[in-house]
Formats: sequence, C-alpha cells, structure tokens
Amino acid sequence: MTTTGHRPVADGAGARAERRGRRRLAALAGLAAAAVALGVAELVAGLTGPWTSPVVAVGDAVITLTPEPVKQFAIDTFGEADKVALVVGTLVVVALYALAVGVLSLRDRRLGTVGIALFGLVGVVAAITRPAGGLLDALPSLVGAVAGGLALPALLAPLTAPSSGGPHPRSTGEASPGHPSPAGESSEASSADARVVDRLREVLAGGDRKGAGLDRRRFVVGSGVALGVAAVTGGGGRLLQRRFDVADARAGLRLPAPSDAAAPLPPGADLAPEVDGLTPLFTSNRDFYRVDTAITVPRIDPAGYRLALTGMFDAPRSYTLADLLERDDLVERDITLTCVSNEVGGGLAGTARWLGVPLGAVLRENGVRDGSTQLLCRSSDGMTIGAPTRSALEVPDAMLAVGMNGEPLPIEHGFPVRMLIPGLYGYVSACKWLVGIEATTYEAVDAYWTRRGWAARQEIRVASRIDVPLRPFPAGRRPIAGVAWAQTRGITAVEVRVDEGEWREAQLSPQVDADLWRQWVLPYDFAPGRHQITVRATSAEGELQTQERRPPFPSGSTGWHTIQVVTT
Repeated sequence: MTTTGHRPVADGAGARAERRGRRRLAALAGLAAAAVALGVAELVAGLTGPWTSPVVAVGDAVITLTPEPVKQFAIDTFGEADKVALVVGTLVVVALYALAVGVLSLRDRRLGTVGIALFGLVGVVAAITRPAGGLLDALPSLVGAVAGGLALPALLAPLTAPSSGGPHPRSTGEASPGHPSPAGESSEASSADARVVDRLREVLAGGDRKGAGLDRRRFVVGSGVALGVAAVTGGGGRLLQRRFDVADARAGLRLPAPSDAAAPLPPGADLAPEVDGLTPLFTSNRDFYRVDTAITVPRIDPAGYRLALTGMFDAPRSYTLADLLERDDLVERDITLTCVSNEVGGGLAGTARWLGVPLGAVLRENGVRDGSTQLLCRSSDGMTIGAPTRSALEVPDAMLAVGMNGEPLPIEHGFPVRMLIPGLYGYVSACKWLVGIEATTYEAVDAYWTRRGWAARQEIRVASRIDVPLRPFPAGRRPIAGVAWAQTRGITAVEVRVDEGEWREAQLSPQVDADLWRQWVLPYDFAPGRHQITVRATSAEGELQTQERRPPFPSGSTGWHTIQVVTT
C-alpha cells in the first residue's frame, strides 16, 4: 500500500525563506570578494605607487568628471575634508556594487565574472587616463580584479553545494520495499509522519527543491579567510606604500638664509592677541587651507627633483632642488593666498612667510620669448595651471617657493617647489609639486581649470570678512573684527555697518606689505536683541568692494559679508 501524495514543505514558506537567506549570503560573498580585490590591489600599489590604487585612481577620475557646481558644493559642504568624503563615497558605491554582483552570481556565474571584469576595467581606465598615468598604473586594478574573480566563486561554492543525500523513499509517500504499511494504518497518519520526516531530512541535509545544499559553516569559514586576506594584503600594501614617503627627506632639508629678507613687522602689527577670535596675521602651516584635486598627495624625492622649462624659451634648461637652493637671489616675502572657490566670508585664504627664487629672474635667464602669454605649469601628478606670463615677469614678489613659515614646504602644500604670483587666485598662479613650466599662449592650450569653464586669468578681488562676534553674547561694548585683502594693491579702509545705521570706519592693523591682508577692529555698543553686521573694504587704488553678490564660479565670489548676531 502507498500513502497519499503531499506537497513538499520545501516548496512553501520554508523554501522561500531559504532562498532569501541564500541571496543574503551571496551578497555578503560579493562584498567579501570586493574586499579581497581591493586589498590585493593595495598590496600591488605598494610596489607601483599609492596613486595607482583603484580607489585613488577612480576618485581622481570622479573629480575630473564632476561638474563644477557639484565640486563647489563639495568644497562648501566638506571644506578640506572633501577628499575624505569622496573616498568614503567611492567605497560605499563599491560596496553596493559588490552586493549586487554577489546576488547576480548566485543565479549565473557568468554574471559575476562580467561584474568583476567591469569592476577591474573601471579601475584600469581611471588609472591609465590620469594626466600622468601609464600602463604600469593599471597593474593594481588588474591584479585586484583577478583576485576578486577567484575569491567570488570560492565564496559562493558553499551556497550551491550538492545535497548530501537523495530523497528517501518515504519522502514521496511510498512504502519502503520489504516494509509494507501496517494493515489498518490510516492514510492521514502516514502522511503526517512523512511530512515530519521530510522536514527533518531537509534541515539536516540543507537541500532545496533544486537539489543544492547550503553549507553555512563552510561559508562562514571561507568568508573569514577572505576578510583575513583582505586585511593582510591591504595592510601590507599600506606599509609598502610608506617607502614612497618623503617626510624624512623633507625633515633633513636645510633651507639657506635669504639674500633679501622680508621687511620686519612694525610694533602691534598683529591685533589677534588683543581681540579674541580674530584671525592671526600669519597662518600656521597646520591651519593653512588646502584646495586641490589630489586624493593622494604627490611625494617627490628632493634628491631626484627636476624642474624642466620648455616651450617658448631661447635657452630652456632644467633645475635640481640644489640649483634653486644655492642661488644667491633667494627672497623672503609675506604673502596672502586666496582660493577662487572661497565664498564671501569664507576661510579659504591664508598668510605665510615664503622663501623662494624670483620667478621673473628664472624666466629671463632662460630667454622667455615676447610671444608667450601663458605659462603652463605642470605638477608631478599631471595637474596643469595656466599663469599669465606678464604677471610672472612683472609682479615683484612672484616666486618659485621652497619654504613656508621658516621650514621647507609642507608635503601637502607642494614640497619641494611650488609657484606663487601675488594678486592672482591660486588656480591661475599657485601650482604645487611643480615639475614643469612651458612657455606658451592661451590660444595654444587650455589649462585644467580653464577647460572646465573657469576664467583663464583672474586678479584677486577686494574682499573683507567678519571673524567676530559670531555667537550670542551679552549686550554692551564688544569688538567687531576681521580681515581684508587686495593683494598687490593693499587695503586702505574698512567700513562696518550695524543694522541700518551709518557706515563706520574700522581701525586697521599697521600696514606691512600690499601682498599681506590687514586686520581691522571696530568697538561697538550693542543693545539687547538681534543685529545685522555688514563689512566692506577699499583698496589702495580706491576700488570699493562691490556689493553685487556672485558665486565663486567662474571668476571668484563678490559681495559684502553680512552676519546676524544675537545679544542678551
């Protein structure tokens, strides 16, 4: 006698739950495979250079392809942490992509192979299309993709292992040969017993209706091994990348004394000690703003440094760092730099005491030709900055800087050599990690920022900023203070207006140099309540800071800085 047929439990809710669990584990397998790929890629990048890491290469490509308004939003939102935000965002996208590839691979291994191949291809293309990229830069992405391609099938294998046992005769409701159902046993009881046995065997065997098994223990072990490989290779890669570090070489570099030192500061030149919260006259290297496109800061060995002059020169040559440091015309100057991305009232401006070689002298001794209108300056990572040749020749304090605030340039600020041209925004004058200067014309070539719609050349606009007060404070006498700048022209007046009152002239810090910003302060008696404070400045040429509000793109922000304060 045979028992009546029944619908297997595995085809119902239990099977659906099993499939959902299997997909979750497949997604985790994709994530672990991606971790292996990135870890191995970092290890290879320890040999080829930190800039060849897929995360760095893709991040650099994202920066290049991102529209300017989005870049400005990132700078405004994250400030100098914009690179960190980009790397984190890139890793999040990679993680989501890996999760999807893992799920697709469970259905069809070919989809997983294609997914990993695309993952590697993106890294390869990003690496070799960098301005300074080469075929060797693609190696970390290639090797990482291969490692990920090997890891993913291995991680998925426990999710699709053959079932450890075939169906038992009783699972179909048939009596075992030689063991006929006892006479009188009810069909209902036999069916119930069969269902219990079927369910028990399904759990023990881990099988589903397709005959595939799920070995969770093996999956956990495999995932642990994969994550361990990712951690070891990634950590090892980071350690190997330290060999590209030049911090020790920088620390051992001794700067010579300038032949032309900066003018001594007059007494009381810095008002910051007297006004709490006021920006200091000089910005420390640690606090100096940094805006560039480099996710990984270029590292140049000073012993192998070369600055090559090419293009429209009569007798172009190259310079070692020793050539520059041993010159007898080193100058020291106090100069305020400003980023074109600085919003009205923003903090992307800073002052330092710079040491360097006069730029005009270098250009003239190489015979720069009259027809040159642009210096295409190139950094070691391929970034190009277009500076006007005329400004480089005529601005007295334009220089090839090698020192900043009494020490060699910090690595993140252009070590070992950067360019400075006072009076111009950094995007058209302050090339960091400088390795090449090509004398050319604006008609012949567009530099990096010009290709993205920014003005080809732009003088720094007259600007002023309120530093204090910013937070609620008790009513009464309180200083209103800040800084103002108009490099190469200087500031002669700063005026402040509270609410709709009259403009009042603020006290200025002593004049030091036209290239240096000036602090200002105005004591004011505040009544209780909410107040609006506005500031404007006037240059030594008589130019009044414009009230018209414009964003940084494409030629620098304009407008009066206005804040709201509350007194109690």
